[in-house]
Amino acid sequence: MKTTPEHNKKIAEMTFASVYPHYLSKVENKGRTKDELHQVIEWLTGFDNEKIKELIDDKVNFKSFFESAKLNTNAGLIKGVICGYRIEEIENPITKQVRYLDKLVDELAKGKKMEKILRTV
Repeated sequence: MKTTPEHNKKIAEMTFASVYPHYLSKVENKGRTKDELHQVIEWLTGFDNEKIKELIDDKVNFKSFFESAKLNTNAGLIKGVICGYRIEEIENPITKQVRYLDKLVDELAKGKKMEKILRTV
C-alpha cells in the first residue's frame, strides 16, 4: 500500500498527545507497563520521561516530535507491516518514523521481549 500526500500530511499534523493515550491503553491492556512504553519511546527518539510529558503537555504534532528527536541508529531495523503499510516501503520520513513507533508499541503489546523490541539481539 502506498501512502498519499494527504495521508502523510494528516500523520504529520496529528499530535503525539492525541495518540499517546491509545499507546498506553494498548500496552497496559496486554499486561505491559507505562515504564516499558516510555523505554520503547526513549530508545527510538532519545526522549526521557520528562521530555515525553513536555511533548504531551505542549500538544506537539508528529512532524515537530520527530524533527526534535534523535532517532536511534538501529531504527532502520524496524520492519514489517503496520496499519496496512510495509514500513520498508514508506518514502515519507515522518510517516515512516510514526510507523516505527506504532510497530514498537504493537510489538510491546504482543508480548515480545524488550531485547527484541529494542533490536539488541
